This record gives sequence, structure tokens and C-alpha cells, in this order.
Amino acid sequence: MTSLADRLRGIVAAVPASRRPAADVPAPADGEAAVRAGADTVADVLGGRWVEAGAHRVLVVDRVYRPGHRHGHMTLVDHVLPEHDGWCDTFVHSRSASGAARKSERHRALFVDLETTGLAGGAGTYAFLVGCAWFEDCTFRVRQLFMSSVAIEASLLEMLSTLAASADLVVSFNGKSFDLPLIETRYLFHRRTTPFADRPHLDMLHPARRLWRTDEDEGEGSSGSGCRLTALEATICGYVRDGDVPGSEAPMRYFHYVRTGDPRPLAGVFEHNRLDLLSLAFLTSRAARLAEGGVPLLTSAREAVGLGQLLERAGDLANARRCFARAAGIDEAPLPGNDVSRAEGMHGYATLCRRERRYSEAAGAWRKLLELRRCPPNLVRSAAEALAIHHEHRLRDPRTARTFALKSAPMQATSSRQQALQHRLARLDRKLVAQPLSLF
Repeated sequence: MTSLADRLRGIVAAVPASRRPAADVPAPADGEAAVRAGADTVADVLGGRWVEAGAHRVLVVDRVYRPGHRHGHMTLVDHVLPEHDGWCDTFVHSRSASGAARKSERHRALFVDLETTGLAGGAGTYAFLVGCAWFEDCTFRVRQLFMSSVAIEASLLEMLSTLAASADLVVSFNGKSFDLPLIETRYLFHRRTTPFADRPHLDMLHPARRLWRTDEDEGEGSSGSGCRLTALEATICGYVRDGDVPGSEAPMRYFHYVRTGDPRPLAGVFEHNRLDLLSLAFLTSRAARLAEGGVPLLTSAREAVGLGQLLERAGDLANARRCFARAAGIDEAPLPGNDVSRAEGMHGYATLCRRERRYSEAAGAWRKLLELRRCPPNLVRSAAEALAIHHEHRLRDPRTARTFALKSAPMQATSSRQQALQHRLARLDRKLVAQPLSLF
């Protein structure tokens, strides 16, 4: 099978550089001047500069977003990442060589987003545009590295290594599945070590799914479209793109540039990449502030449940329980949300109460869960089973325990669960037979 590099060489060879149209710039007389003029045109159209890197030059496009920059209803100065790094440990669970959990000491975050020659990944896929961004004081800086030809890929990766060297945390969106494995493949191809190998990595897709998935994303079989980056920037940031170039068009536009030398269609791809980085940074800042501020900053039951799950996973059980209680409306009015989110909040609260041996509070939350109209069957089964155990073993009330055990019967989907239920019912029946009859 012909490699992508061979295909690109064939395309470039088919159209010599001296004959490629140069975006309304007349071609100079000699070949060397034509190449130089074509490069200048690319830099002008894309708003970048050529930087020497090893044996080649790489096009670098820099943008600086000032403190007053607005992204939807969010302002940059209000959404710089928190200075201290407690929030990072809520989302990133890195471990030391000994296997113990390692707390982050610094958190200079480098946001990374790629535009590639294909969306499937694999050894034949190149990252022709590497977008990197970081907060610097109250500004947000974006640097984009452009692979104008396959020959300069090694030089581009060298520049990327320099950028990554100053980062303590890598932040991406779906980067665990796509961006970072692709980058690692390209480094391996050039027999180099990826600079991200020893860096903690926060893939914001996963916290976002917990914090901000929509009602349509609830349950099995959902597409999860409400957790796409463009959907989140509309719902969380209040920013709606106008005339955006879809990511699926990026490969086609890049191949058009390789074939013709015309960089103008790539301008929209560069802007799409910058917007992705901006939205990623704002979403990360919002999640970080939730982790730092906790319950007072929550705006919905779904957000409360998601933050509670993240805090529980990080080992902060006390604050996780407060988030679940806020979602469920325990001790105060519930946050806006549907019965599914409230049920998840009640289940999370009850589970943590049971873990802390607060059995009566746990039982109360499970009873409230069973009163909800719309409740996922798995949570109904879990609550009914927990109440059956609570009444049998703690309250010594086999009759009520049997009632809750029967309530869980329709949700016992597997044969092992059905056998466990039959075993419990048989045991409860024996206890009822052995129980002395009341005289009154």
C-alpha cells in the first residue's frame, strides 16, 4: 500500500512549486525567488512567520488574547485557571513509580489540539497543524505549528518538544483516544521520545461528560452529541460559531494546499483550531473553579452529581457527599434538573452515608429515591436491595425486608441476580416462620 508520504510527494511533483498559484501574487522570474514568494504568501495569508528549526523552517502562527476578550458570556480575565493546584488532583490521578498517588506540585497547563490528514488515526495519519495554548498572567497565548510539507515534520516535532518542556500538565479534548496517541506515533516514526510521556494528562472529555451531559445523553444508546466541544461551548460558554469550518473538512483543505499551493482555504482551519483551544481552556477553567469552590458554584443537579462523582473518585468524600445532597435536595431545595439527576444524587448520597456508617440517613435517601417518578431501573434495584439488607440485618425486620426484596425482583436481569434474590427470599421466609407471633 502506498504511504501518505509517497502520495504527497506525487502530488507535489505533479505541480512544480514555480507553477502553483500564489493567492493573487505574481510569480517571480527565477525558481528560488518563486519558492520564497510562495512561502511569504503562505505566511501573509495565515498570519504567521517562518522560524528556523534544524534543517528546515516551520510556519508558526501566534495569537494573544487579552484579559478583556469575551468568549460568549465568559470573559478571559474571570476564567484564568486557579493559581493553586488542588483542582488538578480532582481530575488527574497520576501515580509515582512506587504506585502511590502523586499530588501535583505545579500545574502550568498546555492545551493541545490537532488538525490531521485523517480522522481514523493510525501510522499513515499526519498532524499537519499542532495547536498549543497556555495562560500567561491574565492573557491566553496560542501558538500553531504548521507542517507545510512532509519533509519538515521532524523539525515541527522538535519545536513541539520545546513547547512541551515548560508544561506540567497537558490538557486535551478526546486526546487520550486520538491526539496524544497520534503524536506518539509520529515521534516513534522519527525514533524520538514523545515529550508528553511523563506529563500528567487531563482529557476534558471525561469530566465534561459527568458535569454537563444533557437529558438526551442520559441512558444507554445515547449518541453523546451534547458533549461535543462545539455543543459544550454553546451551552456552557454561550458561544455559537458562525461560518466555522468543520473538523471533517480539514484534511480536504490541507490536500488542496499541497496540490495547488493555495493557502487561503486553510485560514478557516486555523481559526477552527484556535476556537477549539479557547473553548477547551474556558471549559477547563469552569471545571477547575467548580472543584475549588464546590457546592456554592453549582448551577444544576447534573453538575452537582458530576462533581460529586469526580470528588468521590479523588477521595474527597465529605465534599462529594455535599454535592450529592445538593443534587438530591436533601436539607435544602434541589438544583434545577430532572428526576434522573436527582435519583443519581440520592444514590450517591446514600452510598457515601452507608460507607460512613450513617445507616439511617442512607435508608432515608434510598426511600426518597424509590418515590421518584422517573428513575433508572438500575438505581431502583440498587435502592430496593439496600433497603432489604438494611431492614433484615440492622432493623431485624424480615417482613419489610421481604417487601423491598420483592420490589427489586422485576429489575433482576441476570440469572445470577435472580438466584441471589431467590436465596434472599428463602432466607427471609425462614426467619418469618421462626419469628414468634405477636399477641397484639
